[in-house]
Amino acid sequence: MELKTNSLCSMLHVPRFMNLHEQIETDLKSALKSGEKEKAGALRFLIAAIKNFQIEKKAQDEQYLSDDDVISVLKRQAKQRKDSIIQYEKGSRAELAEKEKKELAILENYLPAQMGENEVRKIVEAKMEELGISDKSGFGRLMGAVMKEAQGKAEGDVVKKIVDEKLSSSQS
Repeated sequence: MELKTNSLCSMLHVPRFMNLHEQIETDLKSALKSGEKEKAGALRFLIAAIKNFQIEKKAQDEQYLSDDDVISVLKRQAKQRKDSIIQYEKGSRAELAEKEKKELAILENYLPAQMGENEVRKIVEAKMEELGISDKSGFGRLMGAVMKEAQGKAEGDVVKKIVDEKLSSSQS
């Protein structure tokens, strides 16, 4: 049955659904063909990081990683770029910081959209009420609950800042 579906799709020129790993490899090929050197370089580094993750995870037998695994690699790579940007800017290396910013923008295209602070604030308030947390002693539980609820769509730094604000203001 599956064979017929794939052959039917190819006859009709209907692209089958691509996972994120496949999409990145396809985008690398098109960047190379179109001469986009910066994009191709960033995607090569990303693919190398994905391959390293496959080795760490002992999943070399799988041709493509799941989207969740690729997103975790993307987040790690994006964090590294952000840290590098800060370091380069401190060291007055604007040209290197600019290169990292361009690579970060390329990586962010593959990450799920991040929640705004207002959305995170609503989740924090709801979880505070749900868990009955009103002081700093519940910080860890609240952070964990909010991060689980956000499902990777909110940066930890943003969540931490808002949880700190809410727990500090509720003690006053």
